[in-house]
Amino acid sequence: MPIRPVGSLAMNEATSPTPSPPDDVRFNVTVNILDGAFFGVALGFASFTTIIPLFVRQLTDSPELIGLIPAIHSVGWQLPQLLTAGRVRRLTRFKPMVMTMTVFERVPFLGLAVVAYLLPKLEPTFALMLIYVLLIWQGLGGGFTATVWQSMIGKIIPPTWHGRFFGVQGSAANLLMGITAIFAGQILERFESPQDYVYCFLLASAGLALSFIFLGLTREQDHTPAYPSGIATKLWQEVGDILSSDRIFRRFLLIRMILQLGGAAFSFYAVYAVGELGVSEALVGWLTGVIFFSQVIANPTLGALGDRTNHRFILLLGSTMAMLSAGLAGWVTAIPLWFVVFGLAGMGAVANWTTSMVLSLEFGTHANQATYIGMANSLIAPATLLAPFLAAWCIDNYGYTTMFRASALVFFIAAVINLSLLRLEPNGRNQEAL
Repeated sequence: MPIRPVGSLAMNEATSPTPSPPDDVRFNVTVNILDGAFFGVALGFASFTTIIPLFVRQLTDSPELIGLIPAIHSVGWQLPQLLTAGRVRRLTRFKPMVMTMTVFERVPFLGLAVVAYLLPKLEPTFALMLIYVLLIWQGLGGGFTATVWQSMIGKIIPPTWHGRFFGVQGSAANLLMGITAIFAGQILERFESPQDYVYCFLLASAGLALSFIFLGLTREQDHTPAYPSGIATKLWQEVGDILSSDRIFRRFLLIRMILQLGGAAFSFYAVYAVGELGVSEALVGWLTGVIFFSQVIANPTLGALGDRTNHRFILLLGSTMAMLSAGLAGWVTAIPLWFVVFGLAGMGAVANWTTSMVLSLEFGTHANQATYIGMANSLIAPATLLAPFLAAWCIDNYGYTTMFRASALVFFIAAVINLSLLRLEPNGRNQEAL
């Protein structure tokens, strides 16, 4: 199948699946927003940046192990995506594979509740091993779901709605994450450990069950697969062709890798606030809520703005806000200012998640879109895995504040490179040579 022209960001409509009927589009938007919203309920009670690191901190003070928690989640989401692209391109419907694979990203939260319940009887090293096995299982479950889920969303939601859809879905998720994160902080404050974590992980599992129900209501029509059975996909040849010919996509990958390196700082905010600044666990719940509430505002606002203007500009805004967050974290100790630090981190995360996802869907044709989606995530996984080790090394040798300042510099570099993407015309071609 042909590779799209260098620099083109428009999908080839001639090879795209037939658009869904308007009633199905509205229905699918609703149920998939509710899917994301209740997934948000779960992640508020079992946050990878606050609740689970605090749970693990009862068993180890190692910054490497604590920093690995969000990295495992991110790498698990990213790494397998290219591996599933070949299979995804042969499907006539995406939903059955989505429903099968997503089970594996949801069940591990129930496993964490079991480990928390048994924690007083478990040897600490064995308990840590079980926790990390469950986290790896959860991350990989998300990764094997990711490409087919994004392909399904790209099919059932019109391209001109992508920014608004992901923005509203992210906003709904973040709103409920913020609310449940506050409740999680109260649970940690009022109940003895590890019973408090048992309650948090059970409530997370309940949220995921409701999310699964709404996801299952998605309406999807059959489509002609990009590669019918019996025709070789030549996936890895296509990957090489894209990397060698598409310099715009290469620039996008570089920016995403740099954002992953800087983003490792965010996973240490809660641990630093509790261990170094003396913040209570209840206040950590409120600070976590600030991250989510800031995304409630940023997701739909930036998503709609990107649909009307340019999602590459939104990526630049997100890099700048992340830089300001890490810079403040490296200098301020006044607790009220840390609400600003967490708020800016939440808005910066919108660029690294929602906006990057929208941009990933803008590359390629129906025939190779799954390849672009997989590459946009799998190829940045090494940077995601390396990031917490670099951050932990910096903490061990120079302290938290130096690590936060270094992360601010990394985000600044991402913003500078991002400026080059703004020199592209709306059709994706350069206004001047890159």
